[in-house]
Amino acid sequence: MSTPKLVATDLDGTLLDAEGQVSARTREVLRELDHRGIPVVFVTGRPIRWMESLWNDVGGHGLAVCSNGGIVYDVGSHSVRNALTVPRDTALQVASTLRKAVPGTWFALEKTTGFAREEGFMGRHREPLGIETGPLEAIFDDSVVKLLAIHHEITPETYWRHAEEMVGTMLEVTWSSSFSLLEMSARGVTKATTLERLSTELGIGPADVVAFGDMPNDIPMLRWAGHSYAMANAHPSARAVAQHTAPANTDDGVATVLARVFGL
Repeated sequence: MSTPKLVATDLDGTLLDAEGQVSARTREVLRELDHRGIPVVFVTGRPIRWMESLWNDVGGHGLAVCSNGGIVYDVGSHSVRNALTVPRDTALQVASTLRKAVPGTWFALEKTTGFAREEGFMGRHREPLGIETGPLEAIFDDSVVKLLAIHHEITPETYWRHAEEMVGTMLEVTWSSSFSLLEMSARGVTKATTLERLSTELGIGPADVVAFGDMPNDIPMLRWAGHSYAMANAHPSARAVAQHTAPANTDDGVATVLARVFGL
């Protein structure tokens, strides 16, 4: 394996430990890569608002891919460099279709400016203060990068299969949670497509990228990267497409592989 020129890593279930933190060992490896000038790009489904505590772990600079490819974030300037938004008409059509096909579906929106939800949408994470709520048509604007759909009585994979069949040609549909939360981006927007654009700007091709992930939303990135690792704790679908298996996130799997690959 040739030495990669860029590291792309998912966060939850991958780089982060069971408490959602960067371990001391992982922080040490990331710091050494930064000293060597190797870009480490966080490629996550997380929105920007869940990222602030992690920027120091990439040296407080560089770029990150958030919201499953919907946002490229400039860490140094704390600003959105690029946003790939979801078309309003398409999103509303998707919502109408899913409501009819899977009754009990509720929606929320990840925006470049924050989060908004329908009254019936309740996730498992603490919501920011002053959250915008209302009918989907009223809360939807031109800053939406991800349409979220939740259901409280159907399994995640079954929910995804229904959505993929019904609306998969209209939006990118994926999931990354243990509960039934679908994540939908504009057609053609995935972790892989946005990472590819970012890497191309840096003059780096897929053959020189090593990527780590654990869930279905990581599959496009794992397929694209020249060197791909699914975590030992990964969903079977992610392990099936990755070239290699890394130790579990709770065992500092990403740091272990990077230390070996880069001779740290």
